[in-house]
Amino acid sequence: MTMKGTTICAVKRGDQVAIAGDGQVTMGENTVFKSSAKKVRRLYEGKVIAGFAGAVADAFTLCERFEEKLTQCGGNLERAAVNLAQEWRGDSAIRKLESMLIVADKNALLVLSGNGEVIDPDDGVCAIGSGGNFALAAARALVHNTSLSAEEIAVKALEVAASICVFTNDHITVETL
Repeated sequence: MTMKGTTICAVKRGDQVAIAGDGQVTMGENTVFKSSAKKVRRLYEGKVIAGFAGAVADAFTLCERFEEKLTQCGGNLERAAVNLAQEWRGDSAIRKLESMLIVADKNALLVLSGNGEVIDPDDGVCAIGSGGNFALAAARALVHNTSLSAEEIAVKALEVAASICVFTNDHITVETL
């Protein structure tokens, strides 16, 4: 049985970037397996933050591979992301991973998709996971209509997603740079 279900939202505003994630892990379609998982973490001596969504084992594998690439690239986020995407597309073992990552440092915010793509969001806002579209809409509205900080927007967007998506809860972890 596949375990998944989460929402990750990232916001870059001014010189601050925040990634927030809920804590729900769902088994199958109707069982909450865990409600307090931490799917947002600091990498590379705390200079990079990452949030992952998708099948749990796949997400951990992908996050570990990204951290390896980050170390190999001396902390260069963009180069590490591209190297991981190339490996993701070319390696049949990891090509089947059902997961996505949002990664950020002080300068960049990127989404690494399940197709081995590296996406730089136009407006400094992105979201992935089961409630990703709800969080994305909420975050964009807050960015355009408030003066809230990146961290406040990411958390409020997760709260909106948690109120709509049954695979998202309000046990929110947030990391900010």
